[in-house]
Amino acid sequence: MQLEVVGQSLERIRQGNPLIHNITNVVVTNFTANGLLALGASPVMAYAKQEVAEMASIAGALVLNMGTLNETEAEAMILAGKSANEHGVPVIFDPVGVGATAYRTATAQKIVEQVKISILRGNAAEIANVIGEKWQIKGVDAAQGNQDVVALAQKAAKQLGTIVAITGKEDVITDGKTLYRIGNGHPILTKVTGTGCLLTSVIGAFAAVESDLLLAGASALVCYGVAAEKAAKKSAEEGPGSFQVQFLNELSAIVEDDVKRMGVVQIEVLEQGG
Repeated sequence: MQLEVVGQSLERIRQGNPLIHNITNVVVTNFTANGLLALGASPVMAYAKQEVAEMASIAGALVLNMGTLNETEAEAMILAGKSANEHGVPVIFDPVGVGATAYRTATAQKIVEQVKISILRGNAAEIANVIGEKWQIKGVDAAQGNQDVVALAQKAAKQLGTIVAITGKEDVITDGKTLYRIGNGHPILTKVTGTGCLLTSVIGAFAAVESDLLLAGASALVCYGVAAEKAAKKSAEEGPGSFQVQFLNELSAIVEDDVKRMGVVQIEVLEQGG
C-alpha cells in the first residue's frame, strides 16, 4: 500500500464532500456528525422508515450502527440497506455489542442475511458473534483474549462475502485474500465514547470516494489512527476531554504528508489471487 493513496482519497473527500447517511446510536450522533464534518464529508442522520430508503439511494455511503438498538431502527436499517444495494451505494455495518444479548445477535445476523454488506467493522468479539462463534463480550466491549484475530477476519470475510475490519490494539482488514495490518492509533481512544462508531463512519467516507473498498477501509484506518496519535500528543497532559476536541481538530488538519510520515502498514497475502 502506497501511503500517498490515503492522502489522495482524503483530498477527494474534501473536494467532493460526499453525503454519508448514518443510522447510528443516540450516544454518538453528535460526535459522529462533527467528526465527518471535520474530515470533509457531509453527514446526515435519517432514521424514519418513511425516508431511509430514499436517503440511502442518494448517499455516497450508508453506515449502519446498532449501538442503541430497537425494533423500529432495525427495520429502518434493513430498508435503507436494501435501497443502498439497489443503487450501488456501499454499506458499512458496525454490529455494536453483538453477543451481549440474544436479540442483538439475532438482529445483526438478520441484517447480514438481508443486506449486502460492503465492509463490516467491529472488535474481535463482535465479528466472531456475527458469524456464530462465541467469543466473550462485556456490554459493547470485547473481553481480553488471545484468539487468532487474523484467522477470524479471514473466516468472516469468506463466510459473509465482504470486507472485514477488526479493530483493537492493532487493526486488521481483509477481503479474505489480502490483509492489511495497521499499527496506528492510541490507547486513549478507548476512553472516549464513540470513537469506534466514528471510525465506522469515516470508513464510509473513504468508501464513498474509493471504488477499491479494501483500500478504502485500510486508508480510513491509517488516517484515523494517525490523527489520534497527533491529538494524543498535543493533549497528553489534559486527558480524554481535551483529546476529544483535539481529535476533531486533527481530523480536519491531517494531510498526506502526515500519513506518509507516520503511517504504519503491513500487507500480507493470505491466499494467492488476492
